Amino acid sequence: MTYAQRMIETNPSGAAVDASTLVECIEACFDCAQSCTACADACLTEGDVQMLGRCIRLCLDCADICDATGKILFRQTAFDAEMARAALEACARACRICGDECEQHAEHMEHCRVCAEACRRCESACNDVLTAV
Repeated sequence: MTYAQRMIETNPSGAAVDASTLVECIEACFDCAQSCTACADACLTEGDVQMLGRCIRLCLDCADICDATGKILFRQTAFDAEMARAALEACARACRICGDECEQHAEHMEHCRVCAEACRRCESACNDVLTAV
């Protein structure tokens, strides 16, 4: 059992949606934020940084959105479904855009392949929670 799961399960407010779906999304958001940050950092060490400018920017933007979404979902007290939907929709879209960009570089850069994978997982998890909210 993860800490995220334990915290959701011990919150007196209870989970606003299915706890396992919620926890999967929270963990996917934070994993994606970390992967995107690491990918942007790794892109800075590649030979042609100019060519990777869009990838770096999208990774950093996606990391910020994923981090914010994970935090919003973690807070269950006075849960606002409209706010959650807005964050989830933005996060899923950011992950799709970032994942598409990283996939273009995945053949030559393993960090982009891993990042694209994290983005796809997060996009899917956000969409799962969206259907439950």
